[in-house]
Amino acid sequence: MYSTAQSLKISTSRFFTQKSSVLGLLGALIFASLPVETAEAISINTGTGGLEMQEQAAPLPETAVDTPNTNWKTGTYGPHIKTREELGKLPYGGHLFSGGFRGVRADGLNPDYKIAPGDLITLRLWGAVEIERVLPVDAQGYIFIPSVGPVKVQGASQQNLNARVKSAIQSIYPENVNVYTNLQGVQPVAVFVTGEVRNPGRYAGTPNDSVLYFLDQAGGIDPQLGSFRSIRVIRNNKTLNNADLYRFLKEGQLPTVQFRDGDTVVVGRRQSAVTVAGDVERELQYELISNENTGKSLLQYARVKPGITHVLVRGVRESGLLAKYYSLSDFEKAGLKNGDEVLFSADQQGDTIVVQVEGSYYGPSRYALPNDASLTELLNNIQVPQALTDTGSVSLRRVSVADRQKASLQESLRRLETTYLGAPSSTPDEASIRVKEAELISNFVKRAALIEPNGRMVVANNGKVADIRLQDGDIITIPETSDSLLISGEVLVPQATVYQGNSDVMDYIERSGGFTQHADAENILVVRLNGEVRKATDVDLQPGDEILVLPVVPTKNLQLATSLTQIIYQLAIAAKVAIDL
Repeated sequence: MYSTAQSLKISTSRFFTQKSSVLGLLGALIFASLPVETAEAISINTGTGGLEMQEQAAPLPETAVDTPNTNWKTGTYGPHIKTREELGKLPYGGHLFSGGFRGVRADGLNPDYKIAPGDLITLRLWGAVEIERVLPVDAQGYIFIPSVGPVKVQGASQQNLNARVKSAIQSIYPENVNVYTNLQGVQPVAVFVTGEVRNPGRYAGTPNDSVLYFLDQAGGIDPQLGSFRSIRVIRNNKTLNNADLYRFLKEGQLPTVQFRDGDTVVVGRRQSAVTVAGDVERELQYELISNENTGKSLLQYARVKPGITHVLVRGVRESGLLAKYYSLSDFEKAGLKNGDEVLFSADQQGDTIVVQVEGSYYGPSRYALPNDASLTELLNNIQVPQALTDTGSVSLRRVSVADRQKASLQESLRRLETTYLGAPSSTPDEASIRVKEAELISNFVKRAALIEPNGRMVVANNGKVADIRLQDGDIITIPETSDSLLISGEVLVPQATVYQGNSDVMDYIERSGGFTQHADAENILVVRLNGEVRKATDVDLQPGDEILVLPVVPTKNLQLATSLTQIIYQLAIAAKVAIDL
């Protein structure tokens, strides 16, 4: 059955060719070779030909604090009332208005700030003339300097202010006069915020505050109706500037506006919204403007997870309901309408599966294989230590089998509860018995529901391994040759003991202290290394076996005893657990 090999020879047959980018991605995670560590290594030869290994995977506060309204000469500060629940329901961009922009006012003292009426300017002259005063900018945009007269400063930037004032002073005092000016403070402004915001009103700020500052003062954009892409700044009934917050979120671009008292920020009504769900980082609503009504535009903003292959678009068109399934490349050209739902999904079978190997063998623990690879093809190319490995007891654990075992167990437990917990009683004595049985069943169901099946499949029989197709996530166990037995379940001293060929099941149980008071001496199972479970009366013991003594069902109700016994057997087979009542 076995062939001795100095090293693993990998043929160049039908399997591993460079098929796709999926394999390229897996290549970053895998080993390049299978080392054979001793001359005694053998292949598990099942007689079905070699498996070509392309790559082997390497071992893989609840609410925000409210702030009171604060008068600041003109306008008010808006309250911050958003909770975490509200933030979770916001559309794309809604997290902007969580109080961060409204907390700190701008001081207006940047170099490009334009001097406006009401500002305060510190003036110092020394030399032939000495003056030190704080001069306000009057309504006409002038400051008045003694012995010099009015000087026009409105519209001058802060960085040019000193030069303008110095030029006016030197026209009167051409020599030996030094000039220093400084913008001491800016005139507060009150800006109207209206349209689709939570709390329209008149809010205080400085001329150099951003649009986001005033929007945040007003509680942010209404998440149901407001537009994050159509925000206008109006002065004297004319649009001064437009803001698109998506450009700010994506590129950091926000128009610079020096506000004046009486300016208005108007948030328009959202015209088009697309809901995104599926394999995305966050399921949100995205607003698309008229020239951004395609899938390609949506992909600029929606953060999809890696591996997305298809997109489902559902909506309403003039012709009726629409439900169309696109590949990701075709979706970029697809047109989107207001109210559409877009579902991203990774809907493509890969060309490669990854399986895990454990137990007594040489090589890595994970292998990347073609999706049509079989168990025997893999085993034929795995080296194992000669005389130390029980190659006839290979077993396999599979996720889908574990899921089916779990579902079957849950269904059995559900039927048990439905059948017996709601059964009527005809006499007081029977009712008393029913209460005790109900308590027993409830406790049993709670504990049994916590058991996780292992999904083990019996793939070896009489030393031959079945040639089954592998699935992604399979775990293949190649056990070591054992010289012991394990006795567990309802025995006084569960233990492992040395195998003795002249001993039977009862001999090993007696060496473990005998049965407990809950043991069912008629129901003893033997679990083989390959995962096979058999009745103790129907099998000859072998090294590596586990003797599992099941518990007795403490009830005289024959139908109930049958149901409980069936479930106990399910647990023993699915998880090698002898759970008592």
